[in-house]
Amino acid sequence: MEDLKQKTSEAKPSKSLLDILKSNISDYFMFIALIVIMIFFTITTDGVFISSRNISNLINQMGYIAVLAVGMTLIIVIRHIELSVGYLAGFLGAFSAIAMTFWGWPVYAVIPAVMIMGVLAGMLTATPVAQLGVPAFVSTMAAGLIFRGALLLVTMGTGTIVIKNPVFNAIGNGFIPDLPLEGILPGRHKLTLILGIVAIILYVLSSIKGRRTKLSYNFEVPRFSLFVAQLVLVSGLIGYVSWILSGYNGISWSLVILFLVVAAFQFITTKTPLGRHIYAVGGNPEAAELSGISVSKITYIVFGAMGFLSSLSGIMYASRLRSATTTAGLGFETDAIAAAFVGGVSAAGGVGTITGSIIGALVMMSLTSGMNLMNIDISIQYIVRGAVLVLAVIFDRITRRRQ
Repeated sequence: MEDLKQKTSEAKPSKSLLDILKSNISDYFMFIALIVIMIFFTITTDGVFISSRNISNLINQMGYIAVLAVGMTLIIVIRHIELSVGYLAGFLGAFSAIAMTFWGWPVYAVIPAVMIMGVLAGMLTATPVAQLGVPAFVSTMAAGLIFRGALLLVTMGTGTIVIKNPVFNAIGNGFIPDLPLEGILPGRHKLTLILGIVAIILYVLSSIKGRRTKLSYNFEVPRFSLFVAQLVLVSGLIGYVSWILSGYNGISWSLVILFLVVAAFQFITTKTPLGRHIYAVGGNPEAAELSGISVSKITYIVFGAMGFLSSLSGIMYASRLRSATTTAGLGFETDAIAAAFVGGVSAAGGVGTITGSIIGALVMMSLTSGMNLMNIDISIQYIVRGAVLVLAVIFDRITRRRQ
């Protein structure tokens, strides 16, 4: 730490708290909004909102939308929109149910097959966009109608298809097993607490390494005291969430899947040439093409990834309900788009982060959960969520203009 402080003094002048807030207001705003929302609903529900059971259910309900939000982030970054993902997820979830229930396929064959179908569907939807210049909202709206019809077709005469496979149903309803440590912290999921401690250690080490890297290139960094405060705050938040989750069955498999998806796509977008090409296409497609980046290839890749995540979302949703229905996927695309915009993705393209969209999904789902606990009418809930989305887009436009 002393070495880190010394390097800080030799680098460019450190940023003050006010400077950080001004230069990153669009990023910090969503965290502030999430904290305010959670405090508000904790008070108005007499602590029920922050209970272990509700937080666990909140995360499980958020999972399939958050997975879609990750893909939607990349779609919007490259200046497109995807309106078919909801019905594609519903159709692929229904296909999973039919394959296991009526055809006798094992779950280990169903899941890869559905994911491959998702990738192919996404790339097929991208073909008019990439090859003919058809606006994405037209191509994806047409694809959505096709997937909607396919969903109704495969469920025709059956209605709700009940899924009885315990392995498949565990994806949306199961939790990671606990360690057999009798007598230690009774009533708590020990493995969740251990994983929380590991996450804190990894976060601290990663932050220190990142700061040292920036200092070695003489980049501006926050003051050392603010850096330490950030480490303490985030570590405390991770520890608190781990403690809350440990009080009710621990970490769910839905959260594990979401973490793996976020980690993979965060790495791709921030550490690989593909990620840089995606943001280059979103920033200026013409300049990207002139610099040697194939815009059509990036379009295929991003839409293919969106199809893959749609298949995963459909699996998670069908697993959570333990069934497939004719209304599966209805409104998923709206929730995913809302989560991306609330999470800081710019409607103009080229700007947005995976982690930001996850926070956006958590904000929207927290609003829904909190209002349900307060017994607020569904009509008012739609109005509130719509207003939040509009405010997020307006805030993005204002902050981008000022910058």
